Amino acid sequence: MSPVVGGWSLRRRVITLLAVVGVLLIGLAAAEAAVAARNRTQIDAVLNQTGPLRVQSQELLNALLDQETAVRGYAVSGDPADLAPYQEGLEKEKSVVASMRALLDDYPQIGQELRVVEEQSAQWRQSVAEPVITTTDQSGTRAGQALVTERARQQFDQVRSAVNDLQGEILAAREKAAADVRTSSNVLVVLLIIAALVVVVAGALLVLSLDRMVIRPLIGLADQVREVAEGDYQHGIATTGPPEFIRLGEDVDAMRQKIAADLAEVRAARERIEWVNSQLQKQAEELTRSNRDLEQFAYVASHDLQEPLRKVASFCQLLQRRYAGQLDERADQYIAFAVDGAQRMQRLINDLLAFSRIGRLTTGFVEVDLNKVMGDVAGQTEAARQYADAELTWDELPVISGEEPLLTNLLANLVSNSIKFRRPDLPSKVHVSARLVGAEWEITCQDNGIGIEPEFADKIFVIFQRLHSKDAYPGTGIGLAIVKKIAEYHGGHVWVDTDVPEGTAIRFTLPALPEDVEAAAAADAAQQPDDPTVDDPTMGDTTPSTEAPAALTEQAGELDQPDRADDGPESGRTGDMRETVG
Repeated sequence: MSPVVGGWSLRRRVITLLAVVGVLLIGLAAAEAAVAARNRTQIDAVLNQTGPLRVQSQELLNALLDQETAVRGYAVSGDPADLAPYQEGLEKEKSVVASMRALLDDYPQIGQELRVVEEQSAQWRQSVAEPVITTTDQSGTRAGQALVTERARQQFDQVRSAVNDLQGEILAAREKAAADVRTSSNVLVVLLIIAALVVVVAGALLVLSLDRMVIRPLIGLADQVREVAEGDYQHGIATTGPPEFIRLGEDVDAMRQKIAADLAEVRAARERIEWVNSQLQKQAEELTRSNRDLEQFAYVASHDLQEPLRKVASFCQLLQRRYAGQLDERADQYIAFAVDGAQRMQRLINDLLAFSRIGRLTTGFVEVDLNKVMGDVAGQTEAARQYADAELTWDELPVISGEEPLLTNLLANLVSNSIKFRRPDLPSKVHVSARLVGAEWEITCQDNGIGIEPEFADKIFVIFQRLHSKDAYPGTGIGLAIVKKIAEYHGGHVWVDTDVPEGTAIRFTLPALPEDVEAAAAADAAQQPDDPTVDDPTMGDTTPSTEAPAALTEQAGELDQPDRADDGPESGRTGDMRETVG
């Protein structure tokens, strides 16, 4: 592949070639138009001028012959009727001469011959025809016939000879016009052949130029690109041909260099990722071992540790009942401390077990009606609500996909904390509502309790975090950590809405069922755009809380699991999760 000489671009070369071919074709077209116009003129001369002239010259001869015959016949018969052809021939002669003169603008020689014929015929009429007619009229046929002599016949022969000369001139003009037609036709054919040759030569030059300037450089560039695509990223790309192709090759080579650099970075990153993956695999193995240890610990805590704790608590309670009042006041206080410590340790172990089982001991997701769940929650918290004179209400709640025992535990913890962290001067009110936000249900548990300061909004979901002493609000400090873990296990999240005017609003989200999302979308589409009543899609009847607040509430205090009514070591269960009320 040889480099192209010169710095002309491909576009410039193609435009130049097309311009040259265009100029040649335009010149040939102009020449062909001129030749064709001349050819039309020559054909017109043959068909519309010389052809009619030949016919009219013959008609002129016939008219003259009619006149000569009529004169001789009248000289013989003396009958005036025999002169009719003479008069008709004379009129015919005048008509034909006038017609011929209209066609003789381009033929002056024929016009000259026509004038000779007119002069000869006029002279014949003056010296022969008119005297014969006059003499016959006056002196009779014999005198008329005497004038029809050899000299008279010679004079008419001169007229006939002049007509023959006229016809010969017309024939010569016609032959010349026909020859011109043939010549111009031949020239026109030659010009068409030259135009075709120009087109063929231009096409051949264009094909050869494209092969040399386009196809070969492109094939060479494609071969080099193919080598790079097969993995040889260090292969430099050099291109020959027009400047456009050279620039294209430079751009492709720059892209190759960029790809090679990025590939080197990717390889380095892959090596780092592989190293990180190996470390993560080691950590995963370590976590697996740690989880096995934790499971073993949970087993020990649920079986081995609870037995001695029950013994300690039972015997401390026996001591308390049997020796209450028999020992001094300090001994009674020590025994009370021992009983309380054993009970709190038992509650703490149960709460830890409940927390560790979330997501590990699963029964599988099913469709759960949260209205039924709230009914179970109301039954579990009834004793605490009666003790605190608390009111629990809820709006129509959705059906979601999840584990019913875990969701029951979640809502029971929220309701119990709302009851526990109540204001002493007001009756406690707890309300649960829901609204559909996008593809999630946002569920709110709101109360009129003591509230939470914004700086503690995130701290309350950390396990064992307490904002109050255990004397002010009893509990282990794990209730809202369980709420957070259950919500995240179901694909949602939980937070505290600190913008409520009073009390606490804890909001959490749960994924909505596809049919609920589709129904909400259909309802939105059916709403008029300017309808002021358009609101967020919610579930349930017309109660206001289907527009439930936008964030999940947490209790201002220690926010752990709900108090048990009797504060004893035993408590009710929600599924496999222990409900702690206290």
